[in-house]
Order: sequence, then C-alpha cells, then structure tokens
Amino acid sequence: MPIDAVIFDMDGVIVASEDYWWESRVEWTGAHGKTWTPDDQRHCMGRNTVEWAEVMQERLLLSDVPIPTIMRDVTTLVLNRLDTHLPVLPGAVEAVREAATHYRVALASGSPTAVIQRVTALTGLDRVFEVMVFGDDMTRGKPHPDIYLKAAELLGVEPAHCLGVEDSSNGVRSLHAAGMYALAVPSPGFPLPDDIVQMADVNLVSLTEFSVELVEEMALVPPKAAS
Repeated sequence: MPIDAVIFDMDGVIVASEDYWWESRVEWTGAHGKTWTPDDQRHCMGRNTVEWAEVMQERLLLSDVPIPTIMRDVTTLVLNRLDTHLPVLPGAVEAVREAATHYRVALASGSPTAVIQRVTALTGLDRVFEVMVFGDDMTRGKPHPDIYLKAAELLGVEPAHCLGVEDSSNGVRSLHAAGMYALAVPSPGFPLPDDIVQMADVNLVSLTEFSVELVEEMALVPPKAAS
C-alpha cells in the first residue's frame, strides 16, 4: 500500500521536550505540596493541553486550582526551558527534511500552540511542514485519532496512505485508531510497553535510523491498523 505522507509528532520525536514537561510538572506540583510520578507523566503524554491539565488536576487532587491556571503555569515553565536550550533530538530535523523530499509532510502535536510555534520556528521546520495541526484546536486529543485524521484531510491524503511518527503510547494508539502506519521512536526515558511495541509497524531507537528506503519497505505490506 503506497505511503504518500509522513506526519510527525513533536514532543519526544523532534525535540526531547518530554524531559522539560516532566521537570516543569515536577516543579509546579512540588510548589503545590504534591508529588509527580513517571506514571502520572505517561498519562499526560500525547494529550492536548486541556486534557493533560485535567489529568494533572485529577491525579493531584487539586480541584481548587482552575484548569486554565494549570495550563498557563506549566506551559510557561516549559517555554522558559526551551528558550534556555532547545533539545533537538538526533536525526529529527534531518528526518523531516528527508521525508519532505519524497512525501507530503505534516506535524500533528498535542502540545500547546505557543510551544509548537516556538519549536518549529527555532528549528526552521515551520518552513518545511505543509500542514501543522495543533492539539489546542482539537476537541479530543490522543489516543483518539482526530488530530491525525485532520492532518490527513488537510494534506488531501487518505489515512491508510499516511505514516505517523510517534514516541508515546497514546500517540501510537492514535495512529492505530486512524488506520495509519505507525513508526514508533520512544522518548528517551519513557520506554514503550510491549503491547504498544507490537502495535507499531516499525520501532526505531532514534530518527538517525530514518530513511526514505525504510518508508518504502514499510509500504510493501498493509499497516497493522488495517488487520
């Protein structure tokens, strides 16, 4: 089945910002006398802004803190860290640029719009992606398929002819639900569970392993989501 488009996630795929989200949530949580755990973090990964703020409010039992406040405070902490140092992952920018030489390319990220715009501007990828879909604009975030289906729609490509690049369990589930090929590149420090590894069509350690030849090989068989 031909692959006509490659759609990238951002956090944990292009930039190692999952560490920044982790550090920022730990800092914010500590200031409220609470503890943030790796399991808490996994529940937030891949979700849109409102959803991860709701997860934080629920898991930390902070019903007295408004969702908009959580969103604003944590996002500000992340942006401050990005301005200090942009942690671009090895091979990530090169992978996007190489994909763009043969395929339609898009970004589908659940990160706040301000974070996406900052990262894509600093990396120059805002001039490479044909389409960028922001999680803030979606009613439902990952693991729902909505953001990937929207990216495919804007590209004018059928979902079954799209390859998505993801690092999180919620992200891979989102691709599977959208009926797309799933290339999993786990975020450093957050390995994927075995069931998600099996759900992905291909698993890589790093995007330094990405190539057009790899995509062509993946297209020789239907996506696992089709079975």
